[in-house]
Amino acid sequence: MINRILIRIKVLQILYAYYQNGTNDLKVAENELLFSLQKSYDLYHYFLLLIIEVTRLQDRLLDNKKHKYRPTEEDLNPNMKFVNNRFILQLADNEALKKYVSENKISWANDQDFIKSLLDMILTSDVYAEYMKSTEDSYEEDKEFWRAAFKRVICGSDEVVDYLEDKSIYWNDDIEIVETFALKTIKRFEEAEGIHQPLLPMFKDQEDRSFAVKLFRDAVLHGEEYRSRIDKHTKNWETERVANMDLFIMQLAIAEIITFPSIPISVSLNEYIDTAKYYSTPKSGTFINGVLDSIVAELKKEKVLFKD
Repeated sequence: MINRILIRIKVLQILYAYYQNGTNDLKVAENELLFSLQKSYDLYHYFLLLIIEVTRLQDRLLDNKKHKYRPTEEDLNPNMKFVNNRFILQLADNEALKKYVSENKISWANDQDFIKSLLDMILTSDVYAEYMKSTEDSYEEDKEFWRAAFKRVICGSDEVVDYLEDKSIYWNDDIEIVETFALKTIKRFEEAEGIHQPLLPMFKDQEDRSFAVKLFRDAVLHGEEYRSRIDKHTKNWETERVANMDLFIMQLAIAEIITFPSIPISVSLNEYIDTAKYYSTPKSGTFINGVLDSIVAELKKEKVLFKD
């Protein structure tokens, strides 16, 4: 689930904190990196559990209406299509989700106001109205409703983003990426899989986990060498005018280019240039692109690099 894009972002954050804190404890920083990645995987499960909790709340609200003093005919015989959504029932019983939630103590129990607010957003949405008036009755329609509701109501919602960022500082830069993984999971569900439907693993393979630790370690252990190259190619710039984040991004980019020969240089460069546009100044992407191009040319000339 955790892809290279998210790994690079997490490594950059830990690298920045490592130098800013000045503790110089590499092992502690590596543990913090792995913990941060684990929190991203937690968020993935929180998203899946979120749509279950929204459904359960609606079920409780409908049941309460049946027992009020003077229930209406609609109160007594509500449309249960949303509550009895077969995809949600399958997800709620998913053995992998239940196991992870139990072992990692994941819960929305203390967030009922947020759950209610999100439920209201869904109940007033066009996608809900279309779903409830549809005469189709199938698992595929149930699943498609939640794929559409998640994409159109939850993804990109300022309210959802603000709440999640307040809930965990580790999620500040994860939300948009992890939302795509939740959507992918919904799309992959099959009725025939029942409770055994597999969820996305934390890492695609052991290589991705190793990539995270090795990238961070090499960026730190060879930091002085990489900074020296950066200084050489930014000599026409006043050091204090170069954003600290730009320096960390270039340091990390050089580490990846040198340490991982299987990754095309163009891929690494593009990833870090895009990262600079998001995490640093508006002009950082162009600046970093120019500096890294010069450094790559120098590394090839020195026979340090043998790839394009």
